[in-house]
Amino acid sequence: MMWRWAWILALFGSCGPAWAEEPMDGALRGQLQVTANGVALRATEAQDAVIYFRPKQPVVPVPPANPAIMTTRRKQFVPRILALPVGGSVQFPNEDPILHNAFSTSTDNAFDTGQYGKGQGKIHTFDRVGLVRVYCNVHHSMYGFILILDTPFHTRADAQGRFALTGLPPGEGELVIFHDRAPPLRQTVVVGETGPLSLTLEFSKRKVPTHTNKFGKPYQRTPNANY
Repeated sequence: MMWRWAWILALFGSCGPAWAEEPMDGALRGQLQVTANGVALRATEAQDAVIYFRPKQPVVPVPPANPAIMTTRRKQFVPRILALPVGGSVQFPNEDPILHNAFSTSTDNAFDTGQYGKGQGKIHTFDRVGLVRVYCNVHHSMYGFILILDTPFHTRADAQGRFALTGLPPGEGELVIFHDRAPPLRQTVVVGETGPLSLTLEFSKRKVPTHTNKFGKPYQRTPNANY
């Protein structure tokens, strides 16, 4: 019997130091709540938030081989918000039976697809970090956002407002929450030490941003936008 207890003690004794030396899982997890005028909104409102991590020691992102897709569907950009690393591309297919014209006048990332009908649409590559505000020159109510990042670590919240960033390098960095209707929320975190986060984002911006057409002129009301 004594040899059995000695074997058990040796087993658990050898496992203890191994557990202590195991690295943390290299993740940041949390819950995002969205409010307006201090009142909590539905959890699904958090799904349009982009959560990204910028390590103190920068990690150069690799642009994806294939372009991301921002479709025009029922006079909307779908998805309304995209996030991709600098150097990435976006394709703008049109699923509507009418003309659209995606464009942006954002500094360093301006583009203009021109008017295009139903089909695959053009591809544009974004070479500068920053926020690209996307509009349609035909329809004032259409708007979208493309967030060009200098980090490969980004994600979106789910329908319950939960998020997880995995595969992160250990150490200090900045966690940023972006939503087009709120100022960016920034927080210093330490991967490997920071526990589950509980964050609140306060909406303070209007739903459809004030904007002009691609010529800097007000949109004209027309009875038929199907031209």
